[in-house]
Amino acid sequence: MTTVSLTPVRRKWMTAYALAMIGVAAGWFGPIQILLPEQAARLAGDGGKEALLALVTAWGAAASMVANPLWGALSDRLGSRRPIFVAGTVVGVAGLLTLSAADTTPIMVTGWILVQAGLNGPLAALAAMIGDRVPEQQRGTVGALFGVAQIVGVILGTAVAVAAGDETIGYIAVAVAVPALGATILIINRESAIVRSPSSRLRWPGGQFAWAWVIRFLLNLVNALVLVYLLYYLSDRVGVDDAATWVLVLTVVNVLFAGICGFAGGMLSDRWERRKVFVAAGAIILAAGTTLMALVPTVPVALMASMLIGIGWGAYIAVDMAVITQVLPDPETRATMLGVANIAGTLPQLLAPVLAAPIVTMLGGYRTLYLVTAGFALVALALLPRLRSLH
Repeated sequence: MTTVSLTPVRRKWMTAYALAMIGVAAGWFGPIQILLPEQAARLAGDGGKEALLALVTAWGAAASMVANPLWGALSDRLGSRRPIFVAGTVVGVAGLLTLSAADTTPIMVTGWILVQAGLNGPLAALAAMIGDRVPEQQRGTVGALFGVAQIVGVILGTAVAVAAGDETIGYIAVAVAVPALGATILIINRESAIVRSPSSRLRWPGGQFAWAWVIRFLLNLVNALVLVYLLYYLSDRVGVDDAATWVLVLTVVNVLFAGICGFAGGMLSDRWERRKVFVAAGAIILAAGTTLMALVPTVPVALMASMLIGIGWGAYIAVDMAVITQVLPDPETRATMLGVANIAGTLPQLLAPVLAAPIVTMLGGYRTLYLVTAGFALVALALLPRLRSLH
């Protein structure tokens, strides 16, 4: 594959890119934070809602873990990102519409599998576009935009779910938002064919990629553990009325600080040519925020913890994509290997409910859950020196 000099991307491209990522994230996190928990409570009742939610999210995350590298490999083989973006979006929207009509556990599981498998298509395409289109000196900024847009998608999806006030309407609204927000990048993105030489083959990643993968996995697991039972934490542990509204409030606080810190951090990381310091700061602050959730379950402390978790997550996502794209083993298999890297983001969705359910119900409750979560952030911090090729 011939190496070409990449032209800096413009604000119009960045805006379209961010809107597309917001749509994908809304399709994921609107259901995860509000619609799926409420649906699980309706179908299984208070006594079985945790187990049903764990079952549904586990099956979806398993599908996501397989789908992302497959979409990426297909994208590399086709030499184009566009068909993967479109096909995946169609499947994801079909899943959301299935969920809107789900009145049994099998239909609910099927719908969420379709959502997770489908939306990994546009996610894989968007991740690969960073390597395809963005020069190294802009990857901190655009990579941060990738992460910040996901966070904005969280609040959009959550706000839509709360405003709808009804599961069916909420799912349909999200199903409309996903393709509507993604359409612009299909029009604006100038795509050149990805030419593979006859002798090209997938190279197994080296140690730097592996350590970056593990760190990414651990910090995404922290985020997943914070989110998966947030609705139940607020209602059952903190004891608030109208827990869904408080999920939205905490999400707004989280997104505000994560967005500011993420975007500012991305630009600073490009200017300073430093990545590791942002990962270290993110891990420390995430550990502090989750420790507060564990030890002091009150509304004011939950607000403070959401602020800290937002700052910590923002510091990490400021450089996440810049780190991963810098340690990719082969540009000809960029989307494939980014799909492998994205397993580090989807596998925690599978493990979070599996880990959280027994901890909450049998091993100490939410106090233990969030202390364990803080521990994962500190393990990521301890592994950071392994990334010797990064500054």
